[in-house]
Amino acid sequence: MKVNNAMEVLDRMRLPNGAYTASVSQDYNYVWIRDIVYTVLPFLQSQSDRYEKAYYALFDLFKTYEWKIDIHREQKPVYLFEYIHSRYSTDLEELNQEWGHAQNDAIGAFLWGVGVGVSHGHKVIRDEKDIAIVQKLVDYLECLQYWQAKDNGMWEENMELHASSVGACVAGLRSVKMLVNVKDELIQKGEETLRFLLPRESETKETDLSLLSIIYPYRIVERKTALKIVEMVSEKLERTHGCIRYHNDQYYNEGSEAEWCFGLPWLGLCYLELGMYDKAFEYISKTERIIPENWEVPELYIGGKNVPNGNTPLAWSVSLSYLFLNRMIDASSTPKGRTANS
Repeated sequence: MKVNNAMEVLDRMRLPNGAYTASVSQDYNYVWIRDIVYTVLPFLQSQSDRYEKAYYALFDLFKTYEWKIDIHREQKPVYLFEYIHSRYSTDLEELNQEWGHAQNDAIGAFLWGVGVGVSHGHKVIRDEKDIAIVQKLVDYLECLQYWQAKDNGMWEENMELHASSVGACVAGLRSVKMLVNVKDELIQKGEETLRFLLPRESETKETDLSLLSIIYPYRIVERKTALKIVEMVSEKLERTHGCIRYHNDQYYNEGSEAEWCFGLPWLGLCYLELGMYDKAFEYISKTERIIPENWEVPELYIGGKNVPNGNTPLAWSVSLSYLFLNRMIDASSTPKGRTANS
């Protein structure tokens, strides 16, 4: 399988402004902040300008709606439309459609991506105006009291306190602490919430695919908790073509929960983070099974139908599949990797 074909697919989904569409399907031809953060992860350790250009697009987006951020640095949003939106048109404009806009994890993800980009030598910050946006987003999370704020979560659904959202914010705040003013207590409050919530995702969800984010890419939990999370996701949510997001998920459910393709490489990446090479190697064949020859990896397989949905390719699926297989090639070249593979 030609791993680099993934880059050709991602380039077709790249917009002139540097952002990426989540998919090229009519139903999913939008720009999500979170999807971009995950989509450009393959470029984090490369010389390509793809990483920087994507963040420039997001910075410019935030500047367009800076007036809204300014309001809600001091006044909590009440209605969903008042939150910083997570989804935009390909021209990076807000959409009027009612949506689960309260997605604190998207803001945390952006901050994390900025900080980690800088630490990897990318010129993500162009000027003082970009720095000002970072500070204002930190202030926004403080005003929200993110550590106890109900939001729509990664899957844009019911409002409750989500561990994955709090975790993303903790990761983001830690990541930009060198760039702007982040109060220690702002991070500590989020960490306290995670100690209380984990390994659950929320009051209604014992486990959830989104919990993998706090292991990869955020790396913010201790080993014991991380092991419990991957164990629960693999045992309760893993299926043939991917992972279900959570039990009784109704999205593309036509007899059973939809199987999200990126769940398999995501689990593999988490096992790599934990140094569990034997387990990670098991996910090579599982991941290759969901990658077509043209590398247009679907969003999901429709529950009960065993066929992909129309959101194909999904940028996030392509990105995580590429990242995992590439890292496994590297792992195979190490003595430990060869032992695990033998």
